Amino acid sequence: MQYLQDSAVLSRKQQLRLVVRLSIPAILAQLSTTIMQYIDAAMVGSLGAGASASIGLVSSSIWLMNGLCIAAVMGFSVQVAQLSGAGDRRQGQAVFCQSILMGAALGVILALIGAGISPWLPRWLGGEPEILEDASRYLFIYACQLPFLQFRQLAGGMLQCSGDIKTPSILNILMCAMDVVFNALLIFPTRQVLAAGQVLTLPGAGLGVTGAALGTALADIFTACAMMWAACRRSDFLRLDRNCRWRFDSLCWRTALRISLPLALERAILSSAQIASTRIVAPLGTVAIAANTLGVTAESLCYLPGNGIGTAATTLVGQSLGAGRRDMARRFARLSVGLGVAVMSAMGLLIFLFAPAIFTALTPDPEVRLLGAHVLRIEAFAEPLFAAAIVTAGALRGAGDTKVPSVMNLVSMWGVRIPAAALLAPRLGLYGVWIAMCSELCIRGLLFLTRLFREKWLDHALIREGKS
Repeated sequence: MQYLQDSAVLSRKQQLRLVVRLSIPAILAQLSTTIMQYIDAAMVGSLGAGASASIGLVSSSIWLMNGLCIAAVMGFSVQVAQLSGAGDRRQGQAVFCQSILMGAALGVILALIGAGISPWLPRWLGGEPEILEDASRYLFIYACQLPFLQFRQLAGGMLQCSGDIKTPSILNILMCAMDVVFNALLIFPTRQVLAAGQVLTLPGAGLGVTGAALGTALADIFTACAMMWAACRRSDFLRLDRNCRWRFDSLCWRTALRISLPLALERAILSSAQIASTRIVAPLGTVAIAANTLGVTAESLCYLPGNGIGTAATTLVGQSLGAGRRDMARRFARLSVGLGVAVMSAMGLLIFLFAPAIFTALTPDPEVRLLGAHVLRIEAFAEPLFAAAIVTAGALRGAGDTKVPSVMNLVSMWGVRIPAAALLAPRLGLYGVWIAMCSELCIRGLLFLTRLFREKWLDHALIREGKS
């Protein structure tokens, strides 16, 4: 980002090209993760609605643990983005060291909590008796690999915010491929398939839902090791050496907590609302749970460009502010949001048109297919404003503004989605839950746009002492 430190003037076309260049690797990484979710859903879905429902029952709880990991990483990665923009490699390396200490501690704590609650949580969520055992086992295995997930997110976030989006993108794509292989070996029993006129015997463990959890965990473990190696040994900005500072840095941790705590609250608000939504959906039956779970998976195809562009916005805004370029931070934020809205609007149209085909690929159950395609089309109308919320949140994080977005998420999720879903579900079933979701996402997008264009978020740009 030398052009930022040199106070270079960039045309709008150059700014757009830079946003796209940083977004594409992040979008590819999101795409690989989404494809992995689709493949997982299709593999598990082939076992029946009960298998999909057992994973769907604990998905919102898994998102909560995952969200807390992401929030903790953000507190350190935003500092790295701004230090990278300022060209301060030594201090950036010190922040990375502190983040590794945090990752080890938090990963173990979350693993112990997740494993501890896995036996009774599915029952508390209201799952039907036949899916409780698979749900508990899936949650337990996922929780046990949380330290590796924490380090994968940590190393990936640090690489992205230091300007290297390509490496984590490639590794996430490889993780997708590994997940497919491991799932194929672990979910299904040994079987014979016909290929090119030849009968082939494919080995398999036949573990079902448990195999899906183990396959995902193994892919995550291998990717975490590779991602940490890339950050610690290969990154020009982050690479660790003998002079690394491992002693507790109070300034670094105070700054990280100031950024991460509101974001952790935001993730807790979103995930707790999703858990409440799961409790609203659970009494609707196994078909509704399966359709809801697969619908959420299918919709992720829509917002993956928004997440990728949001990642680019975090990097560009953070590095611009680290270099003292508030003007560039403002321009990159607005340009990123405009691009995100355009791309996700197109994705929403595609989802609306191809919803039945998507569910045909995800499950053989005709009831789940029909219900899922209908609710997915409801959600397509929210994608433009959902894009605005996702990308604006990324830009605000780059400036360290995480407190106000948390409040806005609290208002939209608990003030709109959950009351509306609770009111509509008994009358309209799963349709009511997704109408409430669509309405809430539109309101959330408007709230975030209001925040962005008032420009008060730039008042939060002072992330580390001496940087502006």
